Amino acid sequence: MSSIHISHPALEIRAGAVAFEHIRKHGLHPEDISILPGAAGGPKALGIQGLDLALFGDWLARAPRVRTLIGASVGAWRFASACLPDPVAGLRRLGELYTELRFAPKASIAEITQSCQQMLADLLQDQDEAILANPHYRLTVMVVRSRGLLVGERRLQVALGLGAVIASNLVSRRRLASHFERIVLHDARQTPPLGKLLDFPSRQIPMQPDNLRAALLASGSIPLVMEGVRDIPGVGPGTYRDGGLLDYHLDLPYQEPGLVLYPHFTNRVIPGWFDKSMPWRKADSERLSRVLLLSPSATYLDHLPHRKLPDRTDFKRYLGNDEGRARYWRQAMAESQRLGDEFLELVEAGKIQDRIKPL
Repeated sequence: MSSIHISHPALEIRAGAVAFEHIRKHGLHPEDISILPGAAGGPKALGIQGLDLALFGDWLARAPRVRTLIGASVGAWRFASACLPDPVAGLRRLGELYTELRFAPKASIAEITQSCQQMLADLLQDQDEAILANPHYRLTVMVVRSRGLLVGERRLQVALGLGAVIASNLVSRRRLASHFERIVLHDARQTPPLGKLLDFPSRQIPMQPDNLRAALLASGSIPLVMEGVRDIPGVGPGTYRDGGLLDYHLDLPYQEPGLVLYPHFTNRVIPGWFDKSMPWRKADSERLSRVLLLSPSATYLDHLPHRKLPDRTDFKRYLGNDEGRARYWRQAMAESQRLGDEFLELVEAGKIQDRIKPL
């Protein structure tokens, strides 16, 4: 039975005010889309792989145009995969490489970092230049430059630094400016279509083949899990870490006449990584006005193993049972084809406007 007719939809679809009105009047067409954000979230990306495959392998390709892909952490890795000459092969390779990661029970931060460096090399397959020469996509990678205690790598020092960050964030998100500088590394052919970034000290720097890999590795370098990346070429001295620390779900001032299509893990846009347990920290509704957010429905999640998308806690849940974790993650990737199929059916049938809710 076609998923568009099933009683329990796989997708939840929400739209900001401008996107909502546009879709209700005109429907949704691939030529409408100018920007795609990709959030931090680790293995959660595997749980929406089918949606990525439908978008980059089919729907967006029906109306080629220049589009900006803005990613933090695994979002940047997803979009780098989509910028490869074969986006479907790249996205599938990302899922398989992530699934095949193996860590010893007491793996050191250095060992985890080395494994992720090798995973990135296996993903890109020396096609760094091709990513930055993609005719239709302009990749933007979010990272942060650490300040204070987070500049170093000693475990106690980093732990104390994170404690200071958490305390600052409880008082005000803006206080994170004393701990991080936002670095926006972007395709050299185009600056990102963003308004002025005034909430934190920010720099926009063009990417080149010699710093793309460092940018991607830094964007996923979670403190106390991976080492920071030192001295990214073209960016300057410093210790660079996960872009999701500041821009977890990319609550950014998007400025482009088209719509912002957001394939996401959840129906909520959380500003920063440290805001996850703070439900009162909400994204700016004006910034989200052009956003169309696609996420797995609650019913879809209820039918997955453990009733959730894959996430980093699975490394502990399946400690000593890597094959069990791999089976679970592959099942989640296979199930996620429903997300992509349902999206394509809705847009092709002209029924997506009947399913959108306000964001």
